[in-house]
Amino acid sequence: MLIAKNGKELHLLPAMSNRHGLIAGSSGSGKTVTLRVMAENFSNIGVPVFMADIKGDLYGLDQPGEATSAIKERISSMNLTDFSFEGFPTRCWDVFGQEGDELKTSINRLTPLLLSRLLNLSDVQNESLSQLFKIARDYSSEGNLVDIRNIEDMTSVINTIIQYSDSLESKYGKISKQSYTSIQRSMLMLEQDGKDILFSDNPFDVTRFMQTEDGRGVINIFKARKLYENPMVYSTFLLWLIAELYKALPECGDLEKPKMVFFFDEAHLLFDDAPKVLVDNVEKLVRLIRSKGVGVIFVTQSPSDIPDKVLAQLSNRVQHSLRAFTPKEQKSVKTVAQTFRNESRLDVEKAIGNLKIGEALVSFLDAAGSPVPVRKALVCPPRSRITGCADVVSTRGLPAKTDDMFESII
Repeated sequence: MLIAKNGKELHLLPAMSNRHGLIAGSSGSGKTVTLRVMAENFSNIGVPVFMADIKGDLYGLDQPGEATSAIKERISSMNLTDFSFEGFPTRCWDVFGQEGDELKTSINRLTPLLLSRLLNLSDVQNESLSQLFKIARDYSSEGNLVDIRNIEDMTSVINTIIQYSDSLESKYGKISKQSYTSIQRSMLMLEQDGKDILFSDNPFDVTRFMQTEDGRGVINIFKARKLYENPMVYSTFLLWLIAELYKALPECGDLEKPKMVFFFDEAHLLFDDAPKVLVDNVEKLVRLIRSKGVGVIFVTQSPSDIPDKVLAQLSNRVQHSLRAFTPKEQKSVKTVAQTFRNESRLDVEKAIGNLKIGEALVSFLDAAGSPVPVRKALVCPPRSRITGCADVVSTRGLPAKTDDMFESII
């Protein structure tokens, strides 16, 4: 899959796509265009894609692009002789059911760890939550406690456990009524804040993402602008989706191409203020989901946003420009430069700060699974419509911009 070019074509190999990837760079450096180019390539080879649209800049993927002067200049300068504009099969999803088909979960489909993050529980309360799930799971099969699908069910289960705590303690250990009451109060606050919008009696089946049309993979777009107003809820929900994919798919080993590719935009949110146990679980999930035929590509501003254990598993990398004004940022750029395999005279550290919009440092895995030496290259233009942000593919030395680049389509 041709992603970038600078004298030499730089291909992302489908068979290596489940080794995961990273798209990084400052705001306005071209990350979204790179994401689109990758998604289009996966769709063309029949691989379904999931991506979240948090800024409204993924419109037009289902429509052929337009030959603007900037795009024609890029096509000519890269000598893309077989380039053609085309739209791709897309389907939109939305927690609120306003901009796409409804996409929700239920409380009993979340792990205690994820629900604890939503409720902002303490360690002690988290232990009580795990105990609650265990009790509910054991007794629901006996018809005594209801399945926990919504907040009303959760309140009922908590009241029942508190009522029969004396008889339950012999099997499940000490039951802290104070912790259970705190959990109940946090659930009510969740409802009051409107975050219970995530829950439904009919949770989403993630295998519905895995569809093709006329041999091309469907690009699933999660409309998340409204949900993103609460970044913690957004990141927790996406992590639940990845975990559900892992549980739903059978082991398959290495394939000629992945079953699905999951783009995690604003990936740093997953790790902001996250407890170590959650980070460890994410690292384990990313490592194991490869064997299910799923590729995960993290999109973020700086690789330093991602813990080292997770970053070490992201083998296919596209690094756009990074701004480095403070000593901390300069140190981050130096660290990023050292992670690339460099066998040329390219000064990677200097190049990272001088990349123009649409340029990137690219290193993908070869057929043997080894990283190809990093190259400075131009990212190919998307084939679908990018109204409002076509200038990002110009070959001219455009000044670096901020998120204002996409204001016209937000």
